[in-house]
Amino acid sequence: MRAAVVTAFGGPEAVEIVDVAVPEPGAGQVRIKVAAGALNPVDAAVRAGFFGGAGKTLGLGWDVAGTVDAVGVAAAWQVGDEVVALVPGVAEPLGAHAEYVVVDAGAVAKAPETVDAVHAGTLPLNALTAAQALDLLDLAPGASLLVTGAAGAVGGFAVALAAHRGITVTGLARAGDEELVRSLGAARFTAEGAEGVAPGAVDAVLDAAVLGERALEWVRDGGAYVGVMPGRQPGSVWGVRTGAVEVRADGARLGELVRLVEEGVLRLRVAETYALEDAGKAHARMAEGGVRGRLVLVP
Repeated sequence: MRAAVVTAFGGPEAVEIVDVAVPEPGAGQVRIKVAAGALNPVDAAVRAGFFGGAGKTLGLGWDVAGTVDAVGVAAAWQVGDEVVALVPGVAEPLGAHAEYVVVDAGAVAKAPETVDAVHAGTLPLNALTAAQALDLLDLAPGASLLVTGAAGAVGGFAVALAAHRGITVTGLARAGDEELVRSLGAARFTAEGAEGVAPGAVDAVLDAAVLGERALEWVRDGGAYVGVMPGRQPGSVWGVRTGAVEVRADGARLGELVRLVEEGVLRLRVAETYALEDAGKAHARMAEGGVRGRLVLVP
């Protein structure tokens, strides 16, 4: 089968399409015939060596939508099930950007019935990251939350999920994204570079744009800050609790997010699709910036 990997760190040109053996599921695992999977900034980070692994073959891709085609012992799925899953962490040597991928059965959820596989393949990583970040913030209905990068993948899901929980959301994004951010559920909007948020104005910040200390200034004394890059969150000041989400695979939680897609709470946004063999071109497009929605690879 074909798979997108890196064997040496670098730019988009470092992405290789290689032929490898089809993986076999072990006990408690399933093999998924991949129909689609989103390209995410974390893939560029793997490609560039941010997570290490020099001298190894590293698979790319964390998101997968497809069909179960083989199951291991005690895996509670059946061949033919249409599913989504998160392939967590830096994969050696295979990730989700391949024709087949093996994952733990507990990472899998039934695919949403209201969207196609291309859209479904944009859900797992970013929606789980947003949901688990909100869990860390632990905000009650009526609390105020500022989401940075509110037009992006994680930020957009965070806006929608928080609003669905009854939290008053302010979205921070580019000025041209106001209509989008408000449509996702933000009660208020502030434009990057012209922030209309007073210091200490909100109960919490979910910092999807990785603004760090600048975003911390908007949190009230005793509030909370959660970032999306473990180890990059600012230190605590003014009694503000700080942390960062480290996304983990969770099939049950992913199933809850699928239901929110089917109910129309979460919107899945696709910008462009690329064939698997054009993975390097997709990496180059992502590096250009300005993408609204996900770039999706289709084997």
